[in-house]
Amino acid sequence: MTRLGLTRTIVKSSYALIAPDGYVGSALPGWSKCKAIVLISATLGARFSQYLLTLDADGRGEGETAGDSWFFFVVAGSATINGAALTQGGFAYLPPGGRYAVSAQAQAGAGGATGGGTTLLVFRKAYETLPGRESSEAPRFFSGHEQNVAEAPFLGDPHARLKVLIPDTPAADMAINIFTYDPGATLPFVETHVMEHGMLFLTGGGIYRLDADWHPVTTGDAIWIAPYCPQ
Repeated sequence: MTRLGLTRTIVKSSYALIAPDGYVGSALPGWSKCKAIVLISATLGARFSQYLLTLDADGRGEGETAGDSWFFFVVAGSATINGAALTQGGFAYLPPGGRYAVSAQAQAGAGGATGGGTTLLVFRKAYETLPGRESSEAPRFFSGHEQNVAEAPFLGDPHARLKVLIPDTPAADMAINIFTYDPGATLPFVETHVMEHGMLFLTGGGIYRLDADWHPVTTGDAIWIAPYCPQ
């Protein structure tokens, strides 16, 4: 049991570190048998939303993407998203102006029993067009699995590797990456840039610089980084 009143969670105007010990479940319209953790939202100061959704074996969700791009990543379990069957590590991009239909898939256990649920990491961002340019058209729906995405050394460092899950084009208007660091690896400099970030640590741990502060981070931690926050 953690000591009462202690947490690694910290929320500032330029960043937020949200540790699992402070997660509070909520509900989302159109979702049933689902616990929703709203990790990042406009209320925090961000211009996108990041959810962690845990669905029972028969949990589901339906709704409109409206003017937003949606991205789903299967952290655990399996799900069907707009007809695409995805297992752990699978992902799907949904463009604005459509619908989403998500259902968890029961997991087969010992003796043929079923159980368990599904955990989804969801990013949602208002799609911004580029007026007068063909590249302003959002990509169509696509799905895949992170195991089928090649890693590339980040800035030439083979110990820090990046997987790009959304095509790196202006039309996408959003980037979703998996960044893997070997033990001891790090960014080669303190980054300061216009892009804001939302992230979830899938495995492992380390030390992260946010603004002028250093924080231990571990599996399950979520981080929001505002534009121009040194990291």
